[in-house]
Amino acid sequence: MNYNQNPEQKARDRIDENLNNSGWKVQKMDDIDWSASCGIAVREYRTDVGPADYVLFVDKDPVGVIEAKKEEEGHKLTVVEEQSAEYASSKLKYLNNDRLPFVYESNGELTRFTDYRDPKPRSRPVFSFHRPETFRTWLKKERSLRERLLDIPGLGTKGLRDCQVKAIMNLENSFKDNRPRALIQMATGSGKTYTAITFIYRLLKYADAKKVLFLVDTRNLGEQAEQEFMAYVPNDDNRKFTELYNVQRLRSNYIASDSQVCISTIQRFYSILKDEELDEETEQENPAERKWQPKEPIPVVYNEKIPIEEFDFVVIDECHRSIYNLWQQVLDYFDSFLIGLTATPDKRTFGFFNENVVSEYSYEEAVADGVNVIYDVYTIETEITKNGAQIRAREFVDKREKLSRRKRWEQLDEDLIYNGKQLDRDVVNPSQIRNVIRAFRDKLPEIFPGRREIPKTLVFAKTDSHADDIIQIVREEFGEGNAFCKKVTYKAEDDPKSVLAAFRNDYNPRIAVTVDMIATGTDVKPLECLLFMRDVRSRNYFEQMKGRGTRTIEYDDLKKVTPSVVSAKTHFVIVDAVGVTKSMKTDSRPLERKKGVALKDLLAAVTFGAQDEDLYVSLANRLARLNRQLTEEERDNFAQKADGKTVNQTVRDLLNAYNPDIIETKAFDIKLRQPEMTESQVTAQAQQELIDVARSTFTGKLNEYIENVRRVHEQIIDTVNIDNVTRAEWDKDAVANAEEIVNDFKTYLEAHKDEITALKIFYNQPFRRREVTFNMIKEVLEKMKMDKPQFAPFRLWHAYEQLEKVNGNSPKNELTALVSLIRRVTEIDPVLTAYDLTVNRNFQDWVFSKQAGTLKFNEDQMNWLRMIKDYVSNSFHMEIDDLDYTPFDALGGRGRMYQLFGDEMNVIISELNEALAA
Repeated sequence: MNYNQNPEQKARDRIDENLNNSGWKVQKMDDIDWSASCGIAVREYRTDVGPADYVLFVDKDPVGVIEAKKEEEGHKLTVVEEQSAEYASSKLKYLNNDRLPFVYESNGELTRFTDYRDPKPRSRPVFSFHRPETFRTWLKKERSLRERLLDIPGLGTKGLRDCQVKAIMNLENSFKDNRPRALIQMATGSGKTYTAITFIYRLLKYADAKKVLFLVDTRNLGEQAEQEFMAYVPNDDNRKFTELYNVQRLRSNYIASDSQVCISTIQRFYSILKDEELDEETEQENPAERKWQPKEPIPVVYNEKIPIEEFDFVVIDECHRSIYNLWQQVLDYFDSFLIGLTATPDKRTFGFFNENVVSEYSYEEAVADGVNVIYDVYTIETEITKNGAQIRAREFVDKREKLSRRKRWEQLDEDLIYNGKQLDRDVVNPSQIRNVIRAFRDKLPEIFPGRREIPKTLVFAKTDSHADDIIQIVREEFGEGNAFCKKVTYKAEDDPKSVLAAFRNDYNPRIAVTVDMIATGTDVKPLECLLFMRDVRSRNYFEQMKGRGTRTIEYDDLKKVTPSVVSAKTHFVIVDAVGVTKSMKTDSRPLERKKGVALKDLLAAVTFGAQDEDLYVSLANRLARLNRQLTEEERDNFAQKADGKTVNQTVRDLLNAYNPDIIETKAFDIKLRQPEMTESQVTAQAQQELIDVARSTFTGKLNEYIENVRRVHEQIIDTVNIDNVTRAEWDKDAVANAEEIVNDFKTYLEAHKDEITALKIFYNQPFRRREVTFNMIKEVLEKMKMDKPQFAPFRLWHAYEQLEKVNGNSPKNELTALVSLIRRVTEIDPVLTAYDLTVNRNFQDWVFSKQAGTLKFNEDQMNWLRMIKDYVSNSFHMEIDDLDYTPFDALGGRGRMYQLFGDEMNVIISELNEALAA
């Protein structure tokens, strides 16, 4: 390439290079060769308003212009839009052309593009130029994509929640306004993916979108998304999405030309754009959680296999994690609308999406709508958790290797003082873990009254080693076997799918322990308890962890895995054993590199191709220190996993990458082979080759081995200090919340006691309680659901359980629960009492009073009376006509009752209605 010193010519050289990369052949007007390509960019083409810097021809027809500016005039690109538009509107020499639709302004580094076929044409930044084949395809369509978006028909709302309808309608309005980025914020469990598939379907069907990219940041989320696409049936077609459109989840660098939806991790797409092979283990974890991030991400360059216009729309799932550092380049690369999905945006998320929030559906709103369930906090505190402990010098302690779990005795030569934060990392105190688990076990009847089995519980552990300790102690303290408590993880070798499926669908495991399946992708609807045995300081991360418990599940489905439940899932409980609900939280964001970065993050950064001298030197020093601790067997294992390289050689390669003498020697050799290269070029190539040599050593398997082998020498087992529980109770906020909802409920009933029939009777006309019918109670419930969805009867019942002793288990249906609650508020019952217990007690009193007189009921009569009692327990009132229906009709109906009781039949029904409602 001819590098000229003139600034304007420098810009032209870069523009020429970008055009060539995008499939255009740059030619002079007096030296045209139409056979060179279907796309020809002609320099200095004359028009009736002067020469245009470039005129673009596709299949010999003019289609666009480029206005070129000097590099330092990047800030003026929007200023010259009028000038470039004038060239596009002019007549080209020798041609009687119409207005040219495609217009660019570029300085070689920055490029802006306007499609003048759009309604209200607006320029936008693009990574590079579009390919000539793309313009050919676009021009075959009568209207541009942005014009087609204006004609998307109204949304059919069948099968959609209100929050989903709002999100889709607002998003489509955003498209119509040509807003390039949009953010959908919807609470966990409210159906973000279903919402996304619905609007993707509408874009493909009604806007004739060519292709959509659905980006995730873990393989697990990609698999879940693929399953949802496969199951989706639109409300205006009885065929599945995958019968209508081709969906491809990327498992390699190959993108099928006929795919209309591509699902990919952002890690994979970054490697595709960089034209590198992906270490598939990097797809297993969320990359945003790595502490090391490069100051200046390695730039993505144009990839002719994946042009910038490959996708019309890019949907970014969990976008609060995918818009930073090197990952953002994937999003900036495409000339596409960007749609972010998240439950937990932070300030930078709002900023990236230009503060265009088309949907804000909070957790609180989701609870109010019954989409999510609310939670309460139960606190368990132990002395050692809070204060740590001390082991005196000369005590013998176990030292345990984390990987092999092998123990050995060692006598301490000085006092060891540790705090709560060091627990389960540097020091393990089995008594501390045992006391937390034992308190959890013993308090379960208080946390979940009336349960015969442990509710499905997810325990958050600090490390794999900590998780193993928890699992062992849980099994011991609950007196259960292996099936009762298991570890769940993302790691493929641990078979996460089968364990998760069992946790979700089977009776066992009752308790699952996890280290890495914390944020998203762990959709276990029957989950009713989260036990935190690790702290977390990221606000977003904590919200996502809580999100594991928010999913709703109906009674019949919950009962399949937890047989003793008596209702649908009404809430979940956070059992806080580490103060996680009280610790200071900050907005999560990937951190710039700093001192103290974990070895795991340094290894990942090198593997991904980060290039930073401090990083390479830091990693070399860490590995050199580690090498002095390794056994010969461990060094041999390292070499096997590093393709024969020793630790020493690996350290040397890392240091060589930034050693000036080594770089100079390497550059000299390159210069001998390629004398035409400049000094700066050979130096840059020499260093890049040395960096590639150092980087090529590291793979997911080697990194995991290094991380594990580093940790095997460091953990002390404290069996000297015995812990004790200092506190196990409902959190003060949970009690305050319970009091608030109960008081609000009382206020609501008071406010409506004169307008709703059933309330009027309970408050003002107690003698008429025998007249309260099923439909009257149903009217109260429906009114409450409309006015105050948070007053779900089961939620209110749980609130009372935290404030006072309750008689009986939570009722099996909302209506009987509501009657009990109304009786408690109106002080008919001094404590909240399950309505079936009230009816049973009143029935016994009535029968006893009858039997005490001359009237004696025989066995057949008593069976019939018990049937009436059970009927009133669920329906509140009985009429003579009810005898013609279930359950009475199967046993002879009113005729049989008349046979049993004769002319006393009507009197008995009337007396029972009054007595049972007392």
